[in-house]
Amino acid sequence: MLDTLCPMHALIDATGHIRHAGPALCKLRPDRQLNGRRLLEVMELRRPRAEGHMAGLLALARQKLHFALRDRPRTELKGVLVPLGDEFGLPGGAVLNLSFGISIVDAVREYALTGTDFAATDLAVELLYLVEAKSTAMDELRRLNLRLDGARAQAEQAAYTDKLTGLRNRRALEPVLDDAVRSGRSFALLHLDLDWFKAVNDGFGHAAGDRVLQAVAERLTEGTRERDTQIRVGGDEFLLVLPRAGGREEISRLARRLIDSIERPVMHDGRELRVSASIGACLSTDYDPVDVTRMMRGADTALYAAKAAGRGRCVFHDPKPGGSGFAGPA
Repeated sequence: MLDTLCPMHALIDATGHIRHAGPALCKLRPDRQLNGRRLLEVMELRRPRAEGHMAGLLALARQKLHFALRDRPRTELKGVLVPLGDEFGLPGGAVLNLSFGISIVDAVREYALTGTDFAATDLAVELLYLVEAKSTAMDELRRLNLRLDGARAQAEQAAYTDKLTGLRNRRALEPVLDDAVRSGRSFALLHLDLDWFKAVNDGFGHAAGDRVLQAVAERLTEGTRERDTQIRVGGDEFLLVLPRAGGREEISRLARRLIDSIERPVMHDGRELRVSASIGACLSTDYDPVDVTRMMRGADTALYAAKAAGRGRCVFHDPKPGGSGFAGPA
């Protein structure tokens, strides 16, 4: 009867020995015989404190008791002890009914318990279903959040990407410049415009012009560092943001390499398409405080100076008072 009504019970005789352990209690120590062992050798009474004998346990009858198994795993158990008369043939004995309390989820996992290990009226089974349902829902929610985060990142990436060239687009310009200023490190701006691009578009069509833009984008990416940012600001204009770029001599060498690379012919439908590039450059170290609006305006002015000086070259803008406004072509 007790095995059905309370599978986690133990019948204890007057000496404190277990005379019968319920089937669920036996599953906690399947490799050890519980019957015949002293209860307090199997488990420790943690609260409330009592003398380590049967009389001490009986003094706590009908109170909430807190136990823990003495060997590992040291599962904690809750229990209530009720003295017995002669009806079970254990005069001076007691019945101890146990449960897992809030450790039930860990216990089910640890001991592979099933619904048959609990009384039919025990709400623990319903609790387990709720816990499992919540865990499943939370896992699904986490997966959904990961998918949403991925979709959001892809959408943001697409919003800041030029579809034709794969470079950053004009929308990315402001955050990229803001990051460069916030870093506190020096950086350079290079405003690049293609020379003779209109002749390609007019002479060979927009498909040829698109192929040139794609080739230029590839060469700008290949010719700069991983930490540099290449932006197509529109048409055949590009902006390069170069953190920790060095001085004018280093930038001049880089600009010359980029121009030489862009001047290599681009093949399209069996034809060689040729363009060049003019570059206007400025350095953040020439501005105190750093002002990206002035730098953009300075790089733009220097670009027009490079065009006027014969194209296919780089000109630096010098914003210092009393300066000529340009640091000369490269």
